[in-house]
Amino acid sequence: MKFFTRSLLAAALVCAPLFSPAIAQDSKAAAPAATTAAEKTLINFAAASMKNALDEVDAAYTAKTKTKIVASYAASSALAKQLEQGAPADVFISADIAWMKYAIEKKSVKESTKVDLLGNTIVLIAPKDSKIDKVEIKQGFDLAKLAGDGRIATGDVAAVPVGKYAKAALEKLGAWQAAEKKFAMAENVRAALTLVSRGEAVLGIVYSTDAKVDPGVKIVGTFPADSHPPIIYPIAATTNAKPGTDDYLAFLKSSAAKAIFEKYGFAFLIKPTT
Repeated sequence: MKFFTRSLLAAALVCAPLFSPAIAQDSKAAAPAATTAAEKTLINFAAASMKNALDEVDAAYTAKTKTKIVASYAASSALAKQLEQGAPADVFISADIAWMKYAIEKKSVKESTKVDLLGNTIVLIAPKDSKIDKVEIKQGFDLAKLAGDGRIATGDVAAVPVGKYAKAALEKLGAWQAAEKKFAMAENVRAALTLVSRGEAVLGIVYSTDAKVDPGVKIVGTFPADSHPPIIYPIAATTNAKPGTDDYLAFLKSSAAKAIFEKYGFAFLIKPTT
């Protein structure tokens, strides 16, 4: 019995070198695969209003390059704060210049990569079955009276770009003071859109591109372009952007991306690079 035990132990010691290197090699082989997968994924922090259009642009880029784009959509203000706190991302797309400037000041993005890519408009919307139809938005128009006892939805006017644009327009048109108390402040433009689509708000101020993708609402008026600061979407690579980010930014500036963005109603502000 002792002889058998010693023989079995000896066999194990002889065979061990035959198997151990193979296991080690498999482990080493797995590491580059994991690294490659990580390098093939880019994270994009983008304004909520871009979701439908950017999802399609990202799908086109992935089909072309096999690089996966993981998009995180929220208010530009929230995304800029997350970047400041060290949230991992490779690209930042803001719905206004102010929050991109903030990200630059906080060293969250590379200023040298910033490009003012897209433009938009803000509109007044109502639920699709609302009796409110066409509204002429001009100096002195009475938004408060139009809303009656109902609420008006938009983004938080203190931070969310669409809310800031809305307040600026209403102040210039002389309609803010009377309507201020009727506003329901949402965390981002898509949340405001949902409030109107569900009938929880009788009116809303959102981007025209948002209104076009929700069948539950209708556009009843468009704010004059000179009633608010220009609506501009700047893009930039983050300070810690992974290799490959420049190629993705180049695609966002391409003719292929331009066609998609324009299909959803965005204005393309630059000459396509390819």
